[in-house]
Amino acid sequence: MEYSEKVMEHFVNPHNVGKLEDADGIGEVGNAKCGDIMKMYLKIENDIITDVKFNTYGCASAIATSSIATDMIKGQPLSEALKLTNKAVVEALDGLPAVKIHCSVLAEQAIKAAVKDYYDKNGIEYNKADFEFEDHHH
Repeated sequence: MEYSEKVMEHFVNPHNVGKLEDADGIGEVGNAKCGDIMKMYLKIENDIITDVKFNTYGCASAIATSSIATDMIKGQPLSEALKLTNKAVVEALDGLPAVKIHCSVLAEQAIKAAVKDYYDKNGIEYNKADFEFEDHHH
């Protein structure tokens, strides 16, 4: 299986790994099919993601997509972070092997789950439709 240099780079030295003790939102998602689990921690101030960390147990693709996704949402307003799609993540990594595309969906779901957690904890109204995961498995 061919991984791009970018995937390997993020797999070997993933960014933003760890956990935030005082996270404002935490999202945990998993894919039972391949055993990948991703936990995302967000620090949020005035609707801006000021810090983000993640822990991922999974394959190279799952780790690389979490790493680059956290880079992409750091410093962004929540509305922008919620627009991050797995497609954008895959493009940022210069592509993924087709059988690994499902791993990139985890990062998108983990971000949404963490933002939803933040909204729930703070009683903030949100549009449920923004948090419905499209199932990309056919």
